[in-house]
Amino acid sequence: MERILISLVEGTKIAMNAIWVNKTRAILTTTCIVIGIVSVTAMNTISDGIDRSFENSMDMLGRNVVFVEKWPWGFGGEYKWWEYRNRREMELSYVDELRRLTPLASEVSASANRQTTIRYDDRMAESVDLSGATDGYFRTSGVQIESGRAFNDYDVHRGARVVVLGASVVDALFPNEEALGKQVRIQGQRFQVIGTLEKQGNFLGLEDFDNRIVMPISAYGSIYSLRSGIQLAVQFPSEEALAEGEYEVIGAMRQIRQLDPLDNDDFAINQAALFEQEFQGMKTAIYGIGIFLTGLALFVGGIGVMNIMFVSVKERTKEIGIRKAVGAKSWEILLQFLMEAVVICLVGGVIGVLLSIGVTQLINQFFVAYLDWTTVLNAIIICAAVGILFGYLPSSKAAKSDPIESLRYE
Repeated sequence: MERILISLVEGTKIAMNAIWVNKTRAILTTTCIVIGIVSVTAMNTISDGIDRSFENSMDMLGRNVVFVEKWPWGFGGEYKWWEYRNRREMELSYVDELRRLTPLASEVSASANRQTTIRYDDRMAESVDLSGATDGYFRTSGVQIESGRAFNDYDVHRGARVVVLGASVVDALFPNEEALGKQVRIQGQRFQVIGTLEKQGNFLGLEDFDNRIVMPISAYGSIYSLRSGIQLAVQFPSEEALAEGEYEVIGAMRQIRQLDPLDNDDFAINQAALFEQEFQGMKTAIYGIGIFLTGLALFVGGIGVMNIMFVSVKERTKEIGIRKAVGAKSWEILLQFLMEAVVICLVGGVIGVLLSIGVTQLINQFFVAYLDWTTVLNAIIICAAVGILFGYLPSSKAAKSDPIESLRYE
């Protein structure tokens, strides 16, 4: 055991010296590994970023909430839009009916959504997601108030001109001042800011969940219209209660709509699970492409290491003969050249990981990426594995060489 440790230390020293003597060759070899490790790390950071962002996004959407709408979310299969367009619209009165007919539900809310422009003095925020909602919206949507307050049932009933702003809207309209109490203009009408929402971030790094404002649905209806586009949200105490609760909602809606037993549902039940199913398919495709590309990059890097190691073994044939002549075992020669291959790969791996930090920041500007310590550890392990795998053949050739023939080599 002691001899093995001594051989490892000596092999590492010889490897470092050989790399230093042949710096140009080492740089070219490590470049192949750097490219491979940056590819692997970038793939892992994107996949980790997607997973984390998706989990956060599903929490925003509400895992224990079902949405009752005219239109189903269009994921997979045939989308019968010509059938859906003829369905009756949701009505605001359904909120009270659903509360009465769904005892398992913990909250029911209604909302209508559109994009709008909001102004304050000479500043303006465009393409803002506006939600007109009942007071239960702040519970079914999972949004939290950061400062001020949410509007209440009294505000909804009297059609109060009040509004709650998302973080991105606050930054756009009130970069250096307090938003609470200010008067903003929406469609030429004044609304008082009574609250701001906690920052939520982006949906899969694409849609800004903070670029939103919420007002009482009655005030929304006075500006626009509630004849179409109402979405009902029914929240349950837990995900476990959701399965049974969904059937309860379907039965309640059929009763509210006065459908006969043989009539098809003229409404859609949507939930976050539909996003998760679609996401799994997308993630599998991304992972498949990523694994192929990163595997190809590492294979090319490994071939580069193997070629350089064959050249190194050839150049140092006489050195191998001398070491064998003075008593070095074949496994010690094998270990020496394996360590050289591993050290080259590890140096490339460290450089690749350092570059990946910048690559992760760059990806985050356009999509989502997250560099976890386990990704760094995996990259180092992969480097060592590539060094051992692709360094074995040239190292084995060196270990099996005849000492007499090696000493005669010029």
